This record gives sequence, structure tokens and C-alpha cells, in this order.
Amino acid sequence: MDRELYEYSLEELWQLFPIELKEYNINYPNMYFEESSNLPNILNGNISSINHIGSTAIENILSKPIIDILVELIPNVEIESILNELIKNGWLVMSKTEAPHLRVSLNKGYTVNGFSDKVFHLHLRQIGDNDELFFRDYLINNPLIAKEYSKLKLNLASEYKYNRDAYTNSKTEFIQKYTEIAKFEYTKKA
Repeated sequence: MDRELYEYSLEELWQLFPIELKEYNINYPNMYFEESSNLPNILNGNISSINHIGSTAIENILSKPIIDILVELIPNVEIESILNELIKNGWLVMSKTEAPHLRVSLNKGYTVNGFSDKVFHLHLRQIGDNDELFFRDYLINNPLIAKEYSKLKLNLASEYKYNRDAYTNSKTEFIQKYTEIAKFEYTKKA
């Protein structure tokens, strides 16, 4: 009997979708552009900004080959109608919180046979809920810190290959540290 992904346990999903890091792929920006260019029509003009985030947005570091897209939505959107449109266009809702801030995570490219050729994570947020932009820009502007982050991820990937939550949680301190430094530096210059 075939099962849908939502019927798998977390441990089964981690086995099916292990943490595997790859060298930077020069096609990542094109993959981002191709997928993100469809979003304004799907989201019917409810977008304030769209950005490529995550490690695939940073040259010369290791990353999971997953394109992360951050969409900041205009105020007072009808989130359920937006989600219905995204689902119609192949996106799967992974998590949703509305308080204290709206945050929705979706993905595309996960199958019962593993990853597709192109895999995407979509992060829907309110305007200003965009710490990932500070972290991304800081790593782009500080290649030595980016290399340090890449090394950290490589160590964690070997330790937590089949535990995505532990892998992600183990990066949190590093990410928060340099996000705060970036916010201080970049807002000081503004």
C-alpha cells in the first residue's frame, strides 16, 4: 500500500530526506529566479518583497541543495486564500503559526521516493520578520565567517544526518550571534 508523505513518521521522513551538503551550484540563482517569478501571480499581489535566503544564496559555502525563498506579505492578507493558491500550485504546508506573528513554511520537491531535482522551501512572513536577510548579507560580506559556518554545518551534517531538527537546532547559536552583529552593524550605517 502506497502512503502519502504526511502519513510518514518524523523518523521515516528523516531517513528519506537526510542532511546532505553540496558545493555551491552556479544554477542556484536561476532556480531561485525561476520559482520566485511565479509567486506574484500565485499570491495575487499580496507581496511586499521576495528574497533568496539560506546557504544557496551565498557563494562558496556548503549547503543542502534546497532553495529557500522568503516572502514578506503585505499587511492584513487573507492567509487561507493565499495558502489554497499555493497548494494548487504544488506547495505543501509544513507549519503555520499566526501568533505572535504570522509565519508559514511550505515546501516543494519532496516525494515518497526522496528529493526531486529541484527542492524549495517557502517562508511566508509579515513585513520586517526577515532576520535571515541580515545573516545572509553578513556571510556574503564576511567570507571567513561564511567558511566557519560551512565547516560547522559539515560537522553537524555528519553527526545529525538523519535528524533534521537536531541539525537545525545546533546551528541556532551561531546564526543568532552573527544575525545580531549584522543588525547592529547595518543599522548603525543606515
